[in-house]
Amino acid sequence: MVKGAFILGVFFVAFCASAQELSVNPQVKSIVSQISADKIGEIQRKLESFGTRNIYSETGNPNHGIGGAREWIAEQFRSYNPKLQVSFDKHRLKGDPAQRLFKDVEIWNVVAVLPGTSEPERQVIVSGHYDTIHMVFKQGANGRRTVDAEETVTAPAPGVTDDGSGTAGVMELARVMSQFQFRKTIIFIAFASEEYGLEGSSTYAEAAAAKHDQIEAVFNNDIIGSDVTGNGETSNRYVNVYSEDPNDSPSRQVARYMREMNARYQPGFDVNLVFRHDRFGRGGDHSPFNASGFAAVRVTTPMENFSNQHTATDTFANTAPEYTALVAKADASAIATLALAPRAPELRAAAPEGGRLFGSALSRGSGYDAVMTWHNDHPEPDLLGYSIVMRKTTAPTWEREIFVGNVMTYTLPRVNIDEVVLGVKAIDKDGNESLVSAYVSPPYRQRKVETY
Repeated sequence: MVKGAFILGVFFVAFCASAQELSVNPQVKSIVSQISADKIGEIQRKLESFGTRNIYSETGNPNHGIGGAREWIAEQFRSYNPKLQVSFDKHRLKGDPAQRLFKDVEIWNVVAVLPGTSEPERQVIVSGHYDTIHMVFKQGANGRRTVDAEETVTAPAPGVTDDGSGTAGVMELARVMSQFQFRKTIIFIAFASEEYGLEGSSTYAEAAAAKHDQIEAVFNNDIIGSDVTGNGETSNRYVNVYSEDPNDSPSRQVARYMREMNARYQPGFDVNLVFRHDRFGRGGDHSPFNASGFAAVRVTTPMENFSNQHTATDTFANTAPEYTALVAKADASAIATLALAPRAPELRAAAPEGGRLFGSALSRGSGYDAVMTWHNDHPEPDLLGYSIVMRKTTAPTWEREIFVGNVMTYTLPRVNIDEVVLGVKAIDKDGNESLVSAYVSPPYRQRKVETY
């Protein structure tokens, strides 16, 4: 068993600084630098030109409606690089008034797959939704305001910020990242029917779960085009990233990962962690992935202009492609690094040769030490080793880190495992880091006792 001093307080500050410098990957740095606000603006203007992208709008007109929009998005994906495998993921939805679906409709997700080289079965997804809606209301028989479903279909719905901005960000990421190779597969998706019950992402996530797809993370970009609120507040220096509870859920680890990678490749622009699954009373295309057992986060501006949302004024004049580019760079730093990184270590108890599993992946050792065990049954040829991370139970992000080398167990002397959260991540020889595997306690379950 490997042992090493683990000093609380000032913890290997010099090591952490030099490790961060060494782990700046030139490929990731190049990708981030190539994200273009001008290209994003061109995409947003084109999406606006379709007038509406409501799922019930025209499908046969190349210049108007959702049909022309989806064909154009697919055509753009194909033009970026022949390596991108572009397809339509089609689903027939039955009418459901509870989801604003007043009649049956066919929806098409636009999917572009960049196959991985050595681990193509492992996937990283980045998404936005290209459908739009302009909510038109009418007075109901009881005097209450209700949605006029048919007028909503025909009303102008440019949807440049919601969510032409997310779609443009995904397309720009595909343009740049398709020029590079990655260990894992990256999937770029423009979802349909987000505005009608998250149906496009729900059908995709459910199918992925049924196929047992190995999706490591989903970065869903929805409303990333506004940097001015309706009351005049303005900021373009940070973006909110929402992740679901509990505090060390896979979703929460993806959010922390995005924050760390963005800080490494885009200093001066911050990823603000919001520890909620989404904004109050609202939803997005990340939620069906979480519900299907995948780690997914929502990326969205803190500067929403509610007066433009779901109206005819959600136009290019009221959006900020420069801000969208900053958010796309934050996406790129995390997605590219994760797609290049080795697999995260698996936390399970140690096992004697030929024997059964015993003990715990995290234990007290002598009673006052933290003994950590992890596994990687198929270590990558370029694996450098592992880093242990630690934080207080009340801290939002990892506070301390130590690189322990290519070992599968490590003891932290005089560390009380009840007072801290511990995790471990894999690092390859180029400095690319996996997601953190956190040691978490199983939830308490009340034992049922029969009484007589």
